[in-house]
Amino acid sequence: MNIKSLLLGSAAALAVVSGAQAADAIVAAEPEPVEYVRVCDAYGTGYFYIPGTETCLKIEGYIRFQVDFGKDQSDHGNPGPGGFPEGTSDWDAFTRGQVQFTAKSDTEYGPLTGVIVLQANADAANSAFQNTKLDSAYIDIAGFRAGLFYSWWDDGLSGETDVLASHETLHNSIRYQYESGDFYAGISVDELEDGHYNPGENPNNVGVALGLGGKAGAFTYQVTGGYDTDNEEGAIRGMGTVAIGPGTLGLAAVWASGGNSYYDASEWTIAAEYAIQATDKLKITPGAQYFWNYGLESNNQDFADGDAWKVGLTLDYQITDNFYAKASVQYLDGDDIDDQTTGYFRLQRAF
Repeated sequence: MNIKSLLLGSAAALAVVSGAQAADAIVAAEPEPVEYVRVCDAYGTGYFYIPGTETCLKIEGYIRFQVDFGKDQSDHGNPGPGGFPEGTSDWDAFTRGQVQFTAKSDTEYGPLTGVIVLQANADAANSAFQNTKLDSAYIDIAGFRAGLFYSWWDDGLSGETDVLASHETLHNSIRYQYESGDFYAGISVDELEDGHYNPGENPNNVGVALGLGGKAGAFTYQVTGGYDTDNEEGAIRGMGTVAIGPGTLGLAAVWASGGNSYYDASEWTIAAEYAIQATDKLKITPGAQYFWNYGLESNNQDFADGDAWKVGLTLDYQITDNFYAKASVQYLDGDDIDDQTTGYFRLQRAF
């Protein structure tokens, strides 16, 4: 074998080996671009862009533990006008978890908003509160709102003493609200299935509510009306607050023409509360309310002749950021009712 033949054979062998190694080589794929969550500051704090969209989303909520006490068990800090069925014990503990999703995006008509609020309640003493429910769900754009949401009647004064609405204030509704600066005015059409109705009749169907309010310096005001078309009765309410000294004074008055879904606790009532900001973390709110013609007659339409009064005290304390404690005690007495002392203690973690 000559040298030329040896060199050619060696070159051929190297070519075969190199080709085999090239065939076995692994080529790493280029990494795909990752879209990180972007903060959306167009609608306030807490919003972020849903990846791949121009829709901003905010997630918030709270966890609440509460112990109610007293002769009449309330619906956990939201007492109604005519009292509640007696509980099975002098105290009752419950836990609630609530989460809210708010989505916003820009349109040619202004911001398009969608809100979903989910709530779960656990109460061993009252099966009515063993539930997971849709607490709110609505669409809002250009002043129009449609869906399940709380009406203007759900608003109240600072403490827990006042009773300024009756029955359920969460309705399937259609509403238009005009806003200009610190002023608003609107009208809503409400489904009143869970409202007031006469014995032997079907639940209500439709109500019409009006609301206007605003702010002028240290003074805020609100006027709310409601007409129950099935009962052909209505109510009107006025509220106002003003900063005085170390706190805020709140005043309210309500008149109802007869039993209706918006207000039927009494024919007339006035309420006053003074929220004292004692320290950066502690707020003390004493309150009082007087009712003329408290409660309804047996026909469930006309008001009774007796009067009633109520006094109470509420303490709010911020333990740390997003962690609060609240304690409330209320006393109710009247011409035609037994005196009642009720209250609750609450711990709440918001996020």
